[in-house]
Amino acid sequence: MQQRLGTTERADRFYNDQVLDHLNGRMREFVARQEMFFLATADRHGECDATFRAGPPGFVQVLDQRLLAYPEYRGNGVMASVGNISENPRLGILMIDFTRDRIGLHVNGRARVVLDEEMRAAHPELPVDPVPGRRAQLWVAVEVEEAYIHCAKHIPHLQKVPAQARGARAWGTDDVRRKGGDFFGAAAEAAERPPFRRPKHKHEQLRGGLHEDLAEPEPRDAPVYRRLGIVPRTASPIARDSVAAALTGEFVDRVARVLARAQPRRPAEDSAEFRGWFDPRDV
Repeated sequence: MQQRLGTTERADRFYNDQVLDHLNGRMREFVARQEMFFLATADRHGECDATFRAGPPGFVQVLDQRLLAYPEYRGNGVMASVGNISENPRLGILMIDFTRDRIGLHVNGRARVVLDEEMRAAHPELPVDPVPGRRAQLWVAVEVEEAYIHCAKHIPHLQKVPAQARGARAWGTDDVRRKGGDFFGAAAEAAERPPFRRPKHKHEQLRGGLHEDLAEPEPRDAPVYRRLGIVPRTASPIARDSVAAALTGEFVDRVARVLARAQPRRPAEDSAEFRGWFDPRDV
């Protein structure tokens, strides 16, 4: 993509100047005062999940320049992120300071799930949070492989609402109303549709075969020709593979045509003179 869109030189400059394999001093200070971050994980099939984590300043613990850890508080019991990490240790973290520095930090790496008592045995200096709803059940320890800036130019500048105006946060609550109730109306729709059946492969060992025991609709990870009903699951392997190859070839050709129409930025828009990572005209 860099070659097709003419960004290789700029990308190489970013890799060389901004991407570290550790957290330097300024990054560690930044992490230590954050109150939230966005987390991306995927299971062993590549099915993705993006979520949000929050806590008091310092809830993400920087244990050394290549290791950080964050607590898992009581939630809805789905354990989507922890389940994904148990199958695929790769994760991505994005921390954004919306209020002070208006800057972001990406941290990519490998993670493992650790029980609270095991984490405290290894790191007895970890503080004990006085709020019961913020007592960690588990920790996710992250081995840092990449750490780099998320530039400021598209980050909105926000202001905190005073505590007396926003009210206390309901850490660890099971009160449906305080958790948001049925804000999007999903529960109201539940009575009008069949019960949700999670894909049988989700967070459990695959049993192989064509999943003949799965009811319609086809699972999300089924080949496109099965999900669209083009070839029945009972078709021969040769027929399935032939259709798959044809569809894949058509898809690749379509992507190539789209990329061929994409043009690199004009020189006037991207001067050869390097002005640093933040162009004053964009701030």
